Formats: sequence, C-alpha cells, structure tokens
Amino acid sequence: MYNVFANLYAATVLRRPRRTLAVVAAAVGLLATQLPQFALDASSESLLLESDSGIQFYRAVRARYGADDFLILTYTPSRPMFSDAVLGELSALREDVVSLPHVASVVSILDVPLLESPPLSPKELADGAPTLLDERANRSLAQKELRTSPLYSNRLLSEDGGTTAMQINLTQNTIFANILRERGDLREKRLEGELSAEEEQQLARLSREIHDARDHYRQKVGETIDSVRSLMTQYRDGARLHLGGLPMISHDMLSFIKHDLVVFGGGLLAALVTLLALIFRQPRWVVLPLLSCGATVTAMMGMLALMEWPVTVVSSNFVSLMLILTLSLNVHLVVRFRELHSDKPDAGALELVDATVSNKFYPALYTVLTTMVAFASLLVSDIRPVIDFGWMMVAGMALAFILTFMILPASLVLLEPGAPPRLSRLTNRITGLFTQLVERVPRGTLAVYALLTAAALFGISQLSVDNRFIDYFKSDTAIHQGMTVIDQQLGGTTPLDIVLDADPEFLEQAAEEEELDLPGEPGLAATSYWYNTARLDTLDRAQEYLESLDDVGKVLSLATTADVLRQIVGTDELDNLELSIVHKRMPDDVRAALFEPYLSADGNQTRIAARVYETSDTLRRDELLESIRTWFSDELGIAADRVHLTGLMVLYNNVLQSLLRSQVTTVGAVLVVVFLMFAASFRSAKTAAVALVPNIVSASLVLGLMSTLGVPLDIMTITIAAIVIGIGVDHTIHYVYRFREEFERTPDYRQAIDRCHGSIGHAIYYTSITIILGFSILALSSFVPTIYFGLLTGLAMAIALIANLTLLPLLLSGLEVLGPGDDAKGARQ
Repeated sequence: MYNVFANLYAATVLRRPRRTLAVVAAAVGLLATQLPQFALDASSESLLLESDSGIQFYRAVRARYGADDFLILTYTPSRPMFSDAVLGELSALREDVVSLPHVASVVSILDVPLLESPPLSPKELADGAPTLLDERANRSLAQKELRTSPLYSNRLLSEDGGTTAMQINLTQNTIFANILRERGDLREKRLEGELSAEEEQQLARLSREIHDARDHYRQKVGETIDSVRSLMTQYRDGARLHLGGLPMISHDMLSFIKHDLVVFGGGLLAALVTLLALIFRQPRWVVLPLLSCGATVTAMMGMLALMEWPVTVVSSNFVSLMLILTLSLNVHLVVRFRELHSDKPDAGALELVDATVSNKFYPALYTVLTTMVAFASLLVSDIRPVIDFGWMMVAGMALAFILTFMILPASLVLLEPGAPPRLSRLTNRITGLFTQLVERVPRGTLAVYALLTAAALFGISQLSVDNRFIDYFKSDTAIHQGMTVIDQQLGGTTPLDIVLDADPEFLEQAAEEEELDLPGEPGLAATSYWYNTARLDTLDRAQEYLESLDDVGKVLSLATTADVLRQIVGTDELDNLELSIVHKRMPDDVRAALFEPYLSADGNQTRIAARVYETSDTLRRDELLESIRTWFSDELGIAADRVHLTGLMVLYNNVLQSLLRSQVTTVGAVLVVVFLMFAASFRSAKTAAVALVPNIVSASLVLGLMSTLGVPLDIMTITIAAIVIGIGVDHTIHYVYRFREEFERTPDYRQAIDRCHGSIGHAIYYTSITIILGFSILALSSFVPTIYFGLLTGLAMAIALIANLTLLPLLLSGLEVLGPGDDAKGARQ
C-alpha cells in the first residue's frame, strides 16, 4: 500500500514540481479571495456553554423584564455634583448621547421621577412626578433622595454623591431576537425528535440570517460606542468619565482579537525569520518554510471565511498555532534533508527529497494525527468557543500536513542542493549535555522527575476555577477601569437575577375563580401572588438577606417598590386595598420604574435584581449561588423548582464549573486515543506506554505550576494540557522512530541514544525553540488569559523538550522496550 502511495506521490509531486506548485498557488489564491469575509465574534453568546439549558430561560427573563445589554457611562466631576455648572454639563452630555443614531433612551439622575423632592401625596403623584431640572423639584431634597433612595442610591448616584451614571439604552435588535427565538425553538424540537425536511431547511436559513443580523447590529453598536467615546473626550476637562456595560466589553474584546491576530502574526513572523536565519544560515531554509506556513495560514483563514466560521477570543491564537505547528513540520523535513545531504554530498535534489519524504512521511503523519487527536479532545467540552477552536485546529493540521508535503518537497526538487551544510556545533553541545545527563546520572534524573511529578499531581488536585472576570483584562484597559468604577461606586457590575414563581396551588385556585367570572374588577393585590402584604414581607426578608452578603451589591425588587410606596402614602404599613389603589392611580412612567422590572404582567412571577462585586477578593461564584438557593428553600420555604437563578453571573459560573469537568474529560480522552495510536504506530503497548510518560510529565508539571502560582483554569488555560500533549507527542514519535532505526543498525542502547541526540535531537531542539518562541509572542496580548496561555504553554514545551531528550531515552533503554541490547548483554555477562 505504501509503495503504491509513494509512487503516486513521486509521480504527481516530485516529478512535476512546477505543476504541483501552480495548483497549490491557484487553490490558495482562490481561498485568499475570501479573506475580506473573515469574521470575528466577541459576543457574550460566544463564551457560553453549548448545552446550558439556562440560556433560553435567561433570554426569556431579559425579554420580560428588560435587557441587560446597555451601556453605563460614569461621570465623576471635579466640582460639586449638584452645582449649576455640573448639572448643565451633565445635561449637555445627556443630550449629546440621546442624539446619537442608535441610542433609544438614556436614564440618569436628570430623568428619573423624584418622589420626595418635595414629598408627593398619591393624588399629586397621579399628575406626574418632577425630575431634577423641573421647576417643581427641590434640589437640596433631590440630592438627599438620589443619595438615599432605595431606587437610585448606588445605582444612578454613588453613596458619597461624587459619581453618577447614565444608563444608555441601545435600540433593540428585534429582528435578531425573533430569529434567535425561532432557531432556539427548532433546536429544542430537534433535541426532542426529528425535524422535517422543511424544518431543517428553515433552521439552516435562520442560522444564515442570524449571522447577517448579528453582524449588522454589531456594526451599529460599535459605531455608537465609538461615538460615545468621542463625546467623552469633549467632557474630560471637568470630570473623569468611564464607559462600561456588556456591549462595550464585547466591542473591546473584538478589538483585542484584531490586535492579537495582527501582533501575533506579525511578531511571530519576524521572530521566526530571525530564528530560521540563525539556525540554518541559508536563505532557502528561511524562505521555503515561511512560504509553506504562509500558504497554510492563508488557506485556513480563507476556508473559515468561506464557511462563515468566526474567530473568538479563545481561537484568536489559531494563526500563531498554525504558524508554529506548520513550521515544526517543515523544520523536521529540512533537518533530515540537510542530514542526508551531509551524508551524501554528491546526491541530486530529487534523490535527497525522495529519501527525506520516505524517511519522514510516517513519523510526520502520526505526529499530525496525534496533534489532531489532541485538538479533537476539545470537542467533548461543553464550551462553544473551545469546541470551535478544536475543530479549527483539527482542520488546520490536516491542511498543514498536505501543503507542507507539497510545497517544500516540490520547491526543493527545483533547487540545486548546493554545498553540503555544516551542522551546528552549538546544537551538538546542547544535545550532548542531555546525552551526558542520561548516561552519567540516570537514577538521579529519574528521581528528580518522580519528585517533580508527585508535587505536580498534588498541585493539580488544588486547581481552581474561581477567577474574576475583571482580571482577564489589564488594569490600563477601558474594560478594567470601567468595571472598577461601576463595581466600587455604583453597586456592583455582574447581574444576578432571582426569579420566583407563584405556588401552583394558588394558580389553580386563581384559574377556578376566573372561570366563575365574579362581578367587579379586583385590584392587582387581590389577583397577584406576590403583590400583597404577606408576600411583600417575604420579599423584604429576601432582599435583606441578599444585601447582607459581602459579595452582593445593589439589590432591587418588589420590596424596594413597597418601600417607595409606603413613603408616598406616608405610612409604615399598606393593606392590600391601598396597594391596589396606589398601583392603579400611578402614572405610567412611575409604574414602569417601580413595577415592570420586578413583576410579571399577571403578578405571579417576581424578579429580584442583584449585582455582584466583580472586584471582590472573596468572590466564590458557585458557593454564593448555592448558598442563595439553600437560603430561599430553607428560610423562606419556597420549593426549589420555583426558585430560578439566572443572569450573566449564573451563565458565567456554569462555564467555570464546566472547566474542571472539561479538563478531566479532554485530557483523559487525548491520553487514551494517543496511547492507542502509539500502540498502532509502534506495534507495542509497552513502547506506547513509555512514549506517553514524558508527555504526561510535562502536562502535569505545567498544571501543577498553575496551581502553585494561583493561576485558575479559564477558557484559555483549559486547553493547555491537551495542546501540550498533542504537540509534545510529535517529538516523542520522531524520537522513537529514529531510536528504532538506530537500534536496528546497532542493537546498543547507549549508541542509539548518542546517535539520536546527534540527529533527531537537533530537529527536536530546533522545533521546540521555535514553538517556545512562538507561544511567548502571545504575551503581547491585551487579554490576560491569552498571556497565561502563551507563557505556560511555552514553558510546558520547554519541559517537554527536556523530558523527550532525557526521560524518554532513559525509559527506552532502562526498560529495554526494543529487546535486550548488546550493551546490556555484555553487562550481564
């Protein structure tokens, strides 16, 4: 079979190199035409769990009680907040923001109804409440009300009165929301059973429409954010301004992705040119590998654009990975070509290339397959961007293998070999040091690895997923600064909603009474499960509990509404009749502020809106959510199926909690499959087990180091172990293949180690240095998890390099995996 393939390859690629290169150039050029359609995605949906059932409920809550995708503009003046000059400037800023094309409305201290400035009776309230700049408003009383009101304090105005916030509501993408809902319904139906052919077509159509609608809306939001920031620069003379909110975070993260793609690609390209020039000292060994890498990355980006497959924050480093891994393949071929040329200085280009390909095809094939398996293990994760990243790299590695074995060999056939290369003495000395370590202190080396691995395994058991979203961003970024101000001055940043349903027995009774069609129109307090004196007391207890938690900031609920109503009526208690009358006579704008965010239209579902301090050092999301669920059940006696926790706090926590499960699943999957591939490749379970050890050690050490340094698992670092194993096994495969060749020539383990370190050891060293340097470039990112990912993966690859040149040969020789050697026989005799 191999001979048939080899003959076909030689006939189509090696003997027709110009045609091969022309076909490759045409295919890559065609894919390059799709690059303008290359898409990026930094929306919150791109960071959610694929299988999270809470997403649909979260979207339903947003639709019922109001969206949370608004902007927050904080304003901290250098002069007194309620001075004429500051209010005038704030009013001008507000008008400028409202006039922007895609801004639906603005809520600020200038817009909200004042109920105590001066105090209004229910009758006066029916005629409408004044706002801050209204002639009827008492400014000194308004200052006190805005600082102390349960509705406005720590929400629109900080407790010290020094910082205020504008909530900028964007025009809603209703088309997108409708399409998203239709697609969600069809997906749920497909999970429950099969869709008809027409419904499958409709689902495909909706997916395309979602892509277009999202891009259009994202562009509008981006333009609005840029416009707001432009306005902010005009008002910075007398105040400090910061922008926050989910749309802004998504917008800036998109900028990070673009920045990373450019910096990673450009920085890595420059570094690789320098490195290749230093290693090989010939222009062809710089140009040809980079030509192969460039063609692979271009073709891959074109394919992603053609398939309308956007790149997210997690997969933004795929360009760097593609360059690194493709170059690794090329370096192995180059090193082997140079070795053969050095051994056969008179051989022609075709002979040398044919021998190189024959020698390296199977090792390269298995390294690519194992790397693909490593990335494929990410598919078992529940996290959408991690799954996409896995698919991208699986396809990318297949493409890298095909193009590498077409571009580099075909190009070399067209070039004269020239003078035989002189091998690097420095590299010989470095790999020679590893040889001495293996031969002179084998037991000490094994003992060090055993101790380090034991310590690493203990560290892995302490790995945590508790991390703060704010720490994903450097302190000088707008995201970090905006979140800090909102968190510390305005009651927290991360939304957490507790949605409470009515007792089913109450609903059944209400349905029976509705069938009776009793005369008269009962008030809301008579028909609502939650809007009555008994249930308001329950909600008041719930709000007090939430406000007592250290990690919870501003809390708003129907209990807040009841407090305001009692202030309006001027009484400590309201009976159900008074509650109904006040609700009925209330102006629409006041009702919209006091009821709509916290009570469903029928009054049988209520929402408690809390915000969590993202800057809190004590924040443990999962523990906090579990304690809240337990309290509502144990203290209030509300059945668990009637208590729903939702919001970005919950969805993000679901992602974090899945990380540990995904880490175990992905690493376990990749180890099992790689072992099976090793066993098939080496035709020996013993050799496969030995070959796996250095890669387990390197992955364990980097995960243990993460625990020691307090680096938690996140959406980026979760991929490190699988990637380290996937790339590390490349070196293992090349080394074991070469070791078997040398042992077959001379069945002496010590000589096999010496010759391997002097040959394949060079290729492993070069590719490792290239990979380490490539991952180090990721430290230039603005996204902190990417920095950790780059530095830790680079460190892991350095460990893998050392392990493959020390631990692997020690195990191969010490366990005599290839049978007794002449050196061992002589020692026994």
